[in-house]
This record gives sequence, structure tokens and C-alpha cells, in this order.
Amino acid sequence: MNGSERMSRRSFLRFVGLSATMTALAACAPPAAAPAAGGAAAAPAKTVAESAGAAGKLEIFSWWTSGGEVGALQALYDIYHRLYPDVEIINAALAGGTGQGGDMKALLETRMMGGDPPESFQVHLGRELIDSHVIAGRMEPLDDLYASEGYNDVFPKDLLDIASYDGHPWSVPVNIHRANVLWYRPSKLESVGTTEPPKDWDEFFALADKLKAAGIPAIAIAGADGNFNGHELETILIAVMGPDDWRGLFDGSVGWDDERVTQALTILNKLWDYTLPDYLSITWGDINDRFVADDGPAMMIMGDWTHGVLKSMGFTDYKWAPSPGTSGIFDMLSDSFGLPKGVKFRDNAVNWLKVCGSKEGQDAFNPIKGSIPARTDADQSVYDEYQLSAMADWKSNILVPSLQHGAAAKQSFLLDYDLAINDMLASRDVAQTQAQLVTAAEDAAFGK
Repeated sequence: MNGSERMSRRSFLRFVGLSATMTALAACAPPAAAPAAGGAAAAPAKTVAESAGAAGKLEIFSWWTSGGEVGALQALYDIYHRLYPDVEIINAALAGGTGQGGDMKALLETRMMGGDPPESFQVHLGRELIDSHVIAGRMEPLDDLYASEGYNDVFPKDLLDIASYDGHPWSVPVNIHRANVLWYRPSKLESVGTTEPPKDWDEFFALADKLKAAGIPAIAIAGADGNFNGHELETILIAVMGPDDWRGLFDGSVGWDDERVTQALTILNKLWDYTLPDYLSITWGDINDRFVADDGPAMMIMGDWTHGVLKSMGFTDYKWAPSPGTSGIFDMLSDSFGLPKGVKFRDNAVNWLKVCGSKEGQDAFNPIKGSIPARTDADQSVYDEYQLSAMADWKSNILVPSLQHGAAAKQSFLLDYDLAINDMLASRDVAQTQAQLVTAAEDAAFGK
């Protein structure tokens, strides 16, 4: 990439602050039983003795209901229980349903508007929380917490700015996720004489043809979920547009009628000819099971929450690379927790945020989740090969905001975007889909 394409973290921050309505994730979704008491996780700076007297309940909303996400959340609960053994933890996790966090977010909205909030809830850092609940006056600012816990010194300036609105921080980031990752099964690539993953889309389709001739589906596709295909198109658009013009799609400087959007839609349309025959009935929640099956596909484009899920399954026949055409680019998002106004057990909520933001908490959560810590002082010895590589890329790559996971555009456009891709699944009509996206961008009034 040349110098004009490189985006500083400060510029990235400014872009997110101006154009993002963070909605969706991660795509990170998983199943959850009520948390077990106890656990061997190390406690943050406070001792149990210093925490004596805490009681009541701690209700936490999330859409983490499967695989590594459940284990990662439990690691935070274990630390909290060690510190505050008399507090009853209520794990109110609810699977995403119609989109990443869709069902949980719908129930949360009802609770928040009804004046009955949980003590805290999972939310994407930045505009998702700000536009949904901060501007509406439903959240407490966290200036005192950031000062007391030293977060201004251990969170990167980029994240501090994303977390802030009107001069105040509103949530505590617990991780960093990367969306543009190609997961592949070396055994399946080796079966057609290949050891390296494709670096661009021409290489991908050359490999896909070899796999198809051998009776192996090339790519995992969850056709029953428009959010999944929205994620796929996002990574393709980033590859064909480049970082600057990807951002330009949302600030009005690049039109959705651009020929490179046509190219990206054509690639997505072609992908569907190289996947499992029943892809139209496969959901986002089923995709990992299909990927690890003996008759599963050779590759999958998905965020690095996949790493946590595959590890939790004990599956080892996989490696990773940037999605085709995105080497040197980090398509990012972050999960966080905030403090709603009027919670029943406010002290318990504040203590939860302290655990989430602590070094111990992040070093317990992220190794299981597959993500990397938001803090800059992580204990690198507890992270695996993938996570160490992601930490290095986070520091050196060009940062771009995820659309599907809420950082690049307002929610109304994201909904129209996913609907347009869903329509293309049925019609396979690239021109019609691009016309829908042009209309959606006009409705969103990008750059105006």
C-alpha cells in the first residue's frame, strides 16, 4: 500500500465518530448456561477481603451463546465471583437470532425504554451504544471509572476516542476483533496439491476450480442469513476498493454505482457456485459445524471469533490468512460494556466494568474468545499464535471500520444492504442488487 492509502488510528477514529452507527457483530454469537460459582481465574488488583460486603445481583445481557464465547464470558464471571462471592450473577445471554445480537438487542431496547435495565450489556464500542442509548440519556458517563482504573493510560488513544461522546467515555472495551480472516483446512488444500491459501480472488477461483473437480466445496456460505453474506461482501469490497475508497462508500466520495462495486457483487455471486449444495438452508450459527465436518468446505471467511469457537470444539485442522486481497488491512470492531442509568445494583455494575477492563480480566477473556485485548499491557505469554499475529497486525496494518459489525455506516443502510444481498441470493441478479444499494446509499444521504 502506498502512503496515501494508509490510515492513522486518529483518522480512523475520526471516521468512526462521524459516520458509524455501530450495530451488529461480531457476528460473535454463542449459548450460555447460568454461570457456575467459583473458578481459578486470577483476581484483579483488589482482594476478596477488600471487596467484602458486595451482595445483591449482577444481570449481564449478551449474545454470546456458543463455543469459545461462552467460555470467555465465564472466565470474566469466575473472576467476578472470586472478588464478590455474595453477588448472584445472572447470565442473561440470548442468541443473536435475526442478525448479530438481534434478539438480545430487541429485548434490551424494551428493558431500557421501560426503565428496567440489566446491570450491564454487551455492545459494540462507539456509535452503536451512543446512537442507541447515550444520546437518549439512558447511560452514565464513565469519567470517574476511567480515572480510577487508569484506562486512559492503558487503552490506545483510538479506542478512547471511539468510546467517547461529548467529551465523556461511555463503555469499557474488553477486546479487539478482526473481521477479514480466511480460515482454511490445510488437509483439504493439500488434497489438491496446494499448501498456501489464495492471496487474491483470481488465485481463490483457480483453487476453487481444483477443489470442485475433486468434489470438495471451496467455501463455507450461510445462505439462510443475510448478515453472513453481508460479511462476505464487506471483505470483497475492501479488497477491490482499497482502504480509502472503502471508506469513501460511506462519506459520499465514492458512489455505490462504481464499477468496483459491480466487480465485488460479481465475485460474491460466483462464490455461491463453489459452496455446499444446501447452502441456502445453512445459518450463521451452523457454519462452524459444517466447516469442521469431514465433507465440509476447504475455506471460510469469518471474523476471529471463529478461532475461539474452533478451539472450544477441539478442532485443529485449520490455519488462517487475511481474506483474499486484504493483506495489510485490519477490518476492526470491539465489544464493550457500559453502565445504564437506574440499575438496581449500581455498585455491582461498576465492579463488573472494573473486571472487564482489568488486565487480569482481558487476559482471561481474550485467549478463549479468539480476540486480542484492548489494553496495551497484555501478558503476551497467555496468547496463542493466531492472537500474537493479530496483535502485530493491529499495530502495523491499515485500519478500516466494519460495515456488517457496525462501525462504517448507520443502521438503516446496513439493513438495506443485507436485504439487497438476500434478494441477490434468490435472483442472482448483480445489476438489480447494485441498483438497490445505490438507492440505499441515497436514502442514507452519505456525505450530506
